[in-house]
Amino acid sequence: MSIQWTRKSAALITLLSALFLSNNALATDERAEKPRIEPRNEQFEQAHPEQYRTWKATSESEDIEDALKEDPNMVIMWAGYGFAKDYNKARGHFYAIADVRQTLRTGAPKDEKSGPMVMACWSCKSPDVARMIDEQGENAYFSGKWSKGGSEIVNAIGCSDCHNTNSEAFKRGEPELALTRPHVERGMITIGKKFEDQPRLDQQAQVCAQCHVEYYFTGPTKAVKFPWDKGTTVDEMEAYYDEIGFKDWTHKVSKAPMLKAQHPGYETWRDGIHGKNNVTCVDCHMPKVQNEDGTVFTDHKVGNPFDRFEDTCAQCHTQTKKMLKDVVATRKSQVLEMKLTAEKQIVAAHFEAKAAWDAGATEEEMQPILMDIRHAQWRWDYAIASHGIHMHAPEVALRDLGTAVDKATDARTKLIRLLAKKGITDPIELPDISTKLKAQQALGMDMDKMNAEKEDFLKTVAPQWDKQAEVREATY
Repeated sequence: MSIQWTRKSAALITLLSALFLSNNALATDERAEKPRIEPRNEQFEQAHPEQYRTWKATSESEDIEDALKEDPNMVIMWAGYGFAKDYNKARGHFYAIADVRQTLRTGAPKDEKSGPMVMACWSCKSPDVARMIDEQGENAYFSGKWSKGGSEIVNAIGCSDCHNTNSEAFKRGEPELALTRPHVERGMITIGKKFEDQPRLDQQAQVCAQCHVEYYFTGPTKAVKFPWDKGTTVDEMEAYYDEIGFKDWTHKVSKAPMLKAQHPGYETWRDGIHGKNNVTCVDCHMPKVQNEDGTVFTDHKVGNPFDRFEDTCAQCHTQTKKMLKDVVATRKSQVLEMKLTAEKQIVAAHFEAKAAWDAGATEEEMQPILMDIRHAQWRWDYAIASHGIHMHAPEVALRDLGTAVDKATDARTKLIRLLAKKGITDPIELPDISTKLKAQQALGMDMDKMNAEKEDFLKTVAPQWDKQAEVREATY
């Protein structure tokens, strides 16, 4: 009986093993046949020379502008969060990898398990992201620290971020657009904008929205998600975040549960006059142009529309370039004035909240105040983090900054009453935050240590990543 069972079992095991090996071989064959997403932008130069040439021209924006140096208030606004360490204005797509490596926000990791940031922080930076997700799946891609992707993600934003470069249409020279991040597809479906169902103009905007958009990290893998379940306005996203109890960090000074707006260009564009008239990102930032031999192509040097006025603004506007530049300058000045007004109120609220805690305020007493601070700064951040909002939707910026001032004022009014209840009636004195360094010192930040660690990382770890990437890409 035992021998018979053993023989039958052996036969069954042999059959199952054969089936497994057969299926495994089939899976291997399928993977071998599946074309890799090509992340190397230079591979498309021969077939698309003008697009590649103009894409590479984004390297001309080489100057680094230190936003914290220009406005030290922001150091305090982001106290306890990475942006208080370092925040430079965006450069061209060519520098996407260099900038994320160099910023102090990503720290100085020594190995794949160290560093302050998660893998999702690569998600807007490279076509290698689309390649990794395609090869490994979303969960495997998102899992782990930012440093895990160091040797994998080395090609700056380019062709395979926005196009289905493996399609027959693309190979024929047709610029087939594609959403290359599954989380973006899900976000668009949430707001009733399934990519495949949209006309080309909407698809163009959605492709840019893969990066120029508000998002947060969620779940055990800290995957990217768009907070659009209730809508895409500042109020609707605020309500969504409040409902799920999400916070990006706890403010170091006030202890408020904070939200960090990323770069909600898509959302503010939708609310602005250009979005409502279906004038998309491409119309203004990547226009159709003609080269010397008469060939018409899309200019991939994403930049200021005024640099190519005749191909951009003048296609719709009858006003002169000078007149429109003056209008934009006025709006920019108005937005900046409201930005600084809001900052003054919010910074004061943070320090006054600290004084209330120090005076013995309770969680119950502080909760409504902290929510006012949270909402005020969220609205301020939403307005300033959206690149070019003074052109896209100045009315949105002014409205959101105005409500930021209102909510910060509400917080300070409640704080005055609470402080008085605790016996404190004199104004709360703020530390000297007149420069970036003084503001960082007021928060107890050891900038010399951070800068030294980053310098060592760039000299030792980053070159190793590049060497490993060269070895891997040599097999393509």
